Amino acid sequence: MRITTYSMRLNEDRINHLVKESATNYGETPAISGPKDIADMVNRIFDLANRPEEHVYMIALSTNNAVKGVFEISHGGLAAAPVHPREIFSRAVLVGAASIILIHNHPSDDIKPSKVDVDETQRLKSAGELMGIPLRDHIIIGSQSYYSMLEHSRL
Repeated sequence: MRITTYSMRLNEDRINHLVKESATNYGETPAISGPKDIADMVNRIFDLANRPEEHVYMIALSTNNAVKGVFEISHGGLAAAPVHPREIFSRAVLVGAASIILIHNHPSDDIKPSKVDVDETQRLKSAGELMGIPLRDHIIIGSQSYYSMLEHSRL
């Protein structure tokens, strides 16, 4: 599987540009069929379960659910990382995503979603419906397990 990461940058004229940060071939990867596969992939590639601060990633998917790109949206401190719909959906639109998945870690290892996690998920779900780019899942990663908003009927 080839994972490509992107970022947004301003040039001298203050125009945002999507910049390909890296493209890495991770070899043979089993088909992604659910949240566990996504959690396993993110942990294997980014070691998200062992990061000491929160990191938020967005996976952009094609119409057949192939990974079009992986974006680091934010990273913060021990208990929070800011997430804004504009950063997520501007990237999704630029790569032609049909849908997205949001992933972040909890360094505390408590995978139970906070009120902020639940509220942000609902906000992003609404924004995705409006944009025509649905939020398929929001997954919280811990060192030994994960929490899927989809699997727990919170999406």
